Amino acid sequence: MNSSSKVRRESGALWLLFALPALLVYAAFMAVPVINSMRLSFFSGSGYTLDNFVGFNNYLRLFADPEISARFFKAFGNTWVFFGINMLVQNTIGLLFALILSGKGFKGKGAFRTIIFIPVTLSVLVTGYIWKLILNPQWGALNIILTKVGLGAWAMPWLGDPRFALTAITLVSSWQWVGLPTMMFLAGLERIPEELFEAAQIDGAGGWLTFARVKLPLLLPVVGIVSVLTFVGNFNAFDVVFAMEGANGPPSYATDLMGTFFYRTGIAGQHPVGIPDMGLGAAVATVTFAVLFAGVLLANRLMNGREAQGAEPMARPAAEGRLRA
Repeated sequence: MNSSSKVRRESGALWLLFALPALLVYAAFMAVPVINSMRLSFFSGSGYTLDNFVGFNNYLRLFADPEISARFFKAFGNTWVFFGINMLVQNTIGLLFALILSGKGFKGKGAFRTIIFIPVTLSVLVTGYIWKLILNPQWGALNIILTKVGLGAWAMPWLGDPRFALTAITLVSSWQWVGLPTMMFLAGLERIPEELFEAAQIDGAGGWLTFARVKLPLLLPVVGIVSVLTFVGNFNAFDVVFAMEGANGPPSYATDLMGTFFYRTGIAGQHPVGIPDMGLGAAVATVTFAVLFAGVLLANRLMNGREAQGAEPMARPAAEGRLRA
């Protein structure tokens, strides 16, 4: 018993030794900046010097000041719209691509995987600039094509109309990042035992029923991970809006996200004065962190609850003997 305890202690010490460099890097570049940002949200000062403790005044300004709160809640709402469209479009198309690529009779899987994943490897600024040219209302390729095929009534200033600007930018983001959920869903599908599909086929299940009763239940952990990554990435989004519209979120702040609002408030300064308010910017960053923390915590609880219910044991008997066409 003593020997076993000693081995466990030595294994724990060895594990800590290997993990220590990663923990130090994480603390230096993640934990310390987050804690310091929270601290700065209780201070104010001129320029980049924060030496005046103001308590919760920055948060009161953020939520109660008519001008600041209007911009904040606009950016907050736009970020949820940005996330919702990406969840619906990007991840649904990614799942569809994964289902197609996982088919037995599908030829050229490697080539199509590469084509789908190529946009992920491109710089967001480059992608945003290219799509900005494509969506140009006067000589952009999209409006020219719509006019050529008889859909000229649909041609419009996509990035200049407050009704469509955010949706256009979100679809560009979905186009670029759809390769990530595709690869994750594909990896999840390829890990499902082949005998489950064979049992479902013998039992007379069609393609849709096999997906609903076998593939989807076993993909739920991957769905949860993809959803969390999409949520975190979208609430930190900045570069695609900056590349296509700029930091002021035009037109009429219709494309303003939490990332651009934070940048404009705490780093670049509000237009047209351009004087940064780092204390207020730190408050924006802290609120964003709180939303992300709460969202990830809720998602983890939901995923853990699903695993406790036993998604896989539920799917196996369904595939082996309870499926009906």
